[in-house]
Amino acid sequence: MFLGTYAPRLDDKSRLVLPARFRDQLADGLVVTKGQERCLCVWPLTEFRSVTEQLRQAPVTSKAARDYMRVLFAGATDEVPDKQGRITVPQPLRDYAGLTRDCTVIGANNRVEIWAAAAWDHYLAGQEESFSALSQEVLPGIV
Repeated sequence: MFLGTYAPRLDDKSRLVLPARFRDQLADGLVVTKGQERCLCVWPLTEFRSVTEQLRQAPVTSKAARDYMRVLFAGATDEVPDKQGRITVPQPLRDYAGLTRDCTVIGANNRVEIWAAAAWDHYLAGQEESFSALSQEVLPGIV
């Protein structure tokens, strides 16, 4: 499980240092994809394989499923972090997420998300007010 919020920076070679707490779970390989709300998702390789298996169950006749899979897989890249825990974020993914230098990396349960720092701040400000109301919709009877 990935938890927490971190503020790494992209270096001049477009590398991002993964938070130390995440490195063991990502050491064997990872996949970076486009995420929702213009963030990037970083999946441990084993988790991405699980997601891929679930997507294989989608009917080929579903236009929405085809469209989603095309965007997801066409923009994906697989990486193995270097000894310093860095990954290279390719230009198309940086452009998609608006990444320049300052980033926010969050733990999001089974994946990691990479956001442009200003985009995360804006997103979080808009979500914090509705957070408690959403708990009953997302986790009815639990929270």
